[in-house]
Amino acid sequence: MVAVHHRYATVDGRELFYREAGPADAPVLLLLHGFPTSSFMFRNLIPLDAQRYRVIAPDHLGYGLSDAPGVEEFDYTFDALAELTAGLLTELGVARYAIYVQDYGAPIGWRLALNRPEAITAIITQNGNGYDAGFVEDFWKTVWAYQNEQTPETESTIRQALTAEATKWQYLHGVPDESLVSPDTWNHDVALLNRPGNDKIQLKLFLDYATNVPLYPSLHEYLRTSQVPLLAVWGRGDGIFGPDGATAFAEDLPDAEIHLLDGGHFLLESALDDVAVLIDTFLGKLDLTA
Repeated sequence: MVAVHHRYATVDGRELFYREAGPADAPVLLLLHGFPTSSFMFRNLIPLDAQRYRVIAPDHLGYGLSDAPGVEEFDYTFDALAELTAGLLTELGVARYAIYVQDYGAPIGWRLALNRPEAITAIITQNGNGYDAGFVEDFWKTVWAYQNEQTPETESTIRQALTAEATKWQYLHGVPDESLVSPDTWNHDVALLNRPGNDKIQLKLFLDYATNVPLYPSLHEYLRTSQVPLLAVWGRGDGIFGPDGATAFAEDLPDAEIHLLDGGHFLLESALDDVAVLIDTFLGKLDLTA
């Protein structure tokens, strides 16, 4: 049984929680979670990956067990979250690593790659968008409306994404067998979303998500020039990032491995074994120490 360590590190005066497992001298796999969860989403994947890799899964600031200063104290942007993640890696002595990105983890991972392309050994994207394709309009239209104009009406609509019903929907939508998804998942996330002041953190990041799409041309150039090994493993039933978001990576990476699986946004909850095998096969073909 692989031991999973639950640790804290102070980066730029902020305490960040992270899970770590695997041999200290093994190639590093960095797991970056999305909204509205935390490294908790990787709790079952970490022991599987840690057989061969040093796995590090942080909670972004404002999520999970990391600090969650109010918006009056900290400017929540994807730039800032990426900088804290880079600081954590420096603190842990990590110079090269593969990334697994999901949802919000994608724009954080893209910033890490663009800032230090030589550090990235491989990319695994699980429902983590990097193209205009893939945005499911029925979900994103409320986010776009709020980004365009912050009014009582647009804020009221976007706040629905912070409810227990919406969080449960994220976990169950597109999952063929909903009984495979433990209610612990959405109840865990809802409890953290309901912390005093956390709603304002989420609203701030909904606004700042508008900064991510303008980075896509630079991301695509990085993918084309680097030809970094990439695995896209996607829940085809995701109601937030659809399958077109996965297949789009082939535009710049013809050798990208793309797999659409039966499942939703949080694919690890219903297809863990399938995803773990794909990761193991994909990374096993690479020399991550080069």
